[in-house]
Amino acid sequence: MENRKKQKFMLEKHKDIARIDQETKRTHGWYVRVRFQGKTHSKFFSDRKCGGRYSSLLSAISWRDTTEKKLGKIRTNKHLVTVSNSGTGVVGVRLNEKFNRYEVSWVTTIGKQGKTSVSIRKHGKENAFIKACKIRQEKERTRLGV
Repeated sequence: MENRKKQKFMLEKHKDIARIDQETKRTHGWYVRVRFQGKTHSKFFSDRKCGGRYSSLLSAISWRDTTEKKLGKIRTNKHLVTVSNSGTGVVGVRLNEKFNRYEVSWVTTIGKQGKTSVSIRKHGKENAFIKACKIRQEKERTRLGV
């Protein structure tokens, strides 16, 4: 890779990878943090140990990709939510008892918020939940192009 292309590549954003340059501690390198299913896996790639700024970035990218594959995380540069904050335990699916429905939310391919709901009264609680989960999975597949 010619020098200009290398510089451009290093200036690009690389998901889950951050540049650290701390003169006071003589720390220079790339910090990788992979979050999946509530756990964080991280590693620092020193410029000195890896043979330079570009080499350490390539090592960081390789480690990130290998770690994601080993964990079963989908490799994408798009943001993925893997931990549910709702009581259902499913990301993007929540129970709204007030309106007696499951609400489904997702991010569209153009980055907008998408929402729909599935009636418990119409489908029954178990079937409504299954239907809501299927909708969420389909919307995620569409967004990620899988």
